[in-house]
Amino acid sequence: MTKQEKYRRELLNLTHWDEYLLANSNLPGPRGNLELMQAFIEVGDEDTFLRYVKITPEQAPVNNPGEFLAFCGTVGLGKAITPGKTAYFEILRQQASDPRWRIREGVAWALELAGKKDFELVLKHTGPWASGSLLEQRAVAAGLSHPSLLKPEKNAVRVLAILDFITRSFGPAENRKQEDFRTLRQGLGYCWSVAIAACPEAGKPVFEKLADLHDPDIRWIMKENLKKNRLVKVDREWVENLQKLVSLNI
Repeated sequence: MTKQEKYRRELLNLTHWDEYLLANSNLPGPRGNLELMQAFIEVGDEDTFLRYVKITPEQAPVNNPGEFLAFCGTVGLGKAITPGKTAYFEILRQQASDPRWRIREGVAWALELAGKKDFELVLKHTGPWASGSLLEQRAVAAGLSHPSLLKPEKNAVRVLAILDFITRSFGPAENRKQEDFRTLRQGLGYCWSVAIAACPEAGKPVFEKLADLHDPDIRWIMKENLKKNRLVKVDREWVENLQKLVSLNI
């Protein structure tokens, strides 16, 4: 029996989950209990997800066990989203700018969950995020850049277009000193490789053109993605040649 299965059985035997989740959250600590979160998402209900989402940073700051409840609630909204309950996308958009990094990660988990059920619905309602704040951009990039969402290839092509738009929309250098920009840049440092690996034929030429921009942050993003084994497995020669080009692109 896996840890997730064990947690699921124990949760099903409980009437109220708060105390159990808090006690087994692994917080404070470097890593929250993801297996418990996944088990809870399976058995949890919409009302509980919504109640947990309302837990504020003041009530449960970073690394507080209560943050785990807010994280679980955020992820749970991805399960709750249906064509008739698209208002949850607005809640997730707000959560994307939460000061707690685990909550922001929860948004990406939620979008992946919702996308597995209805990719078109997620794309429709998160497309505007690509023109939103830096953290909203990071959320949609991270949320859609999952192998499970990038099949068929047309899905990957559309995600590549979003990544390209976000990457090319970087503002003036003075705006890039914010922590939010560094968070976005770090996310783009792996998202591209996931999307390219899903559809190399479309992804490689789009990615190559970024080198023409002669932008230090974009060059950093390219270098980070080119380090990923998933791209080496796709086309080692292409990776090595592009690495040389980017290194010379000063």
